[in-house]
Amino acid sequence: MHALPHDHTGARIKRLRLERHLTQRALADLSLIPYSTLTKTEQGVIPASPHVIATLARALRVDVATVTGQPYVTELRADQLDVLIRPIREALDVYDLGADPDITPRAHQLLADDAESLLVSVRAGEIKQVASQVPGLIQEATTAAHATPNRDSWLLLASTYRTAYDVASKLGFYDLATIALARMDWAAQRGSDAVVGGMYRYMRALTYMRDGQYRTGERLVSLGLRTLEQADQGRERDVMAGQLHLGAAVMAGRSKDESRATGHLNEAERIAETTGEAVNVHWLAFGPTNVQVHRVSVLAELDEYGQAAQTARGLTIPKDWPASRRSHHYAEVARAQMWTGDLDESFRNLLKARKAAPQQARYHPTVRETYSGLEAAKRQLPDTFLSYGTWLGA
Repeated sequence: MHALPHDHTGARIKRLRLERHLTQRALADLSLIPYSTLTKTEQGVIPASPHVIATLARALRVDVATVTGQPYVTELRADQLDVLIRPIREALDVYDLGADPDITPRAHQLLADDAESLLVSVRAGEIKQVASQVPGLIQEATTAAHATPNRDSWLLLASTYRTAYDVASKLGFYDLATIALARMDWAAQRGSDAVVGGMYRYMRALTYMRDGQYRTGERLVSLGLRTLEQADQGRERDVMAGQLHLGAAVMAGRSKDESRATGHLNEAERIAETTGEAVNVHWLAFGPTNVQVHRVSVLAELDEYGQAAQTARGLTIPKDWPASRRSHHYAEVARAQMWTGDLDESFRNLLKARKAAPQQARYHPTVRETYSGLEAAKRQLPDTFLSYGTWLGA
């Protein structure tokens, strides 16, 4: 039988706790996580939820990535993705140096087409391809923006920074993702686009949500909505407003505020009735489907796993939905089904997550935590389950 990984999240929590000379009771009291939850998590009997991970990380005064073990360096090296991170970091560092005399940028439309293509590719789950191409495009777009400083060139540069954020966050390099977001804001301000400004605040709010700083995340959502008031009325503005409400709903769910989460979901649903499915508007995949997908996520964050699994069963994902969003949704459903004891269906959704976007699923903490939970709960493991663990590097 495939053994539970020695360095699972619970084991890392225990190691960090002992390094700080804390007993389990002391850490439970400090974090307000139930003692039984902490002990079972450390033992690997139950997986750690995003809320538990963020809360314990705060109590232990470490980054969430330290608890989850991200980035997963061994797997990144095996996939030859680790060598692609440094060029992205270097490309982000030259943002304020002006035009590079050794670079002759192509025409704006050619750069814009490439930037749009990368946005599409990252949502198709083609992370390695995008990671290899985005540094060069950032450097070319940087020179173009400094050489011909106008609204379109700055917003094009902001788009490349957004893609760098997507790659870094999906691979678990959250420090790099934060830098990419700061660059995106820097370029967006020069492009004077309120919708892109709202998007920046949405993405920044997600970084605070990941760290369990829900109040700060909610303040950023409020600021994003106020920023959108400066934008022209229309579908773009509505889509971004709806997406901000969806992000706020998940944050409220993680902070266990059902009323506020429901309010944000209902507002997003109202907006989606106007916009319809807007998959390719800034590639946010906003619309009625995304509202229902987030409803599943919120129910899971509220520990209403049975309702989350039931809601997911009545949901049909459109064929044109981005593979990265489908993969994320299947991982969320798998987590809910694992907690309800529907282990076979949970594993089937892990397989769906892998099929939809294999590179993303391999580095997704929810996939890994759910796999560990299934492994601890199920004693007779099929060969396909074992091979899935080998693929994860577990």
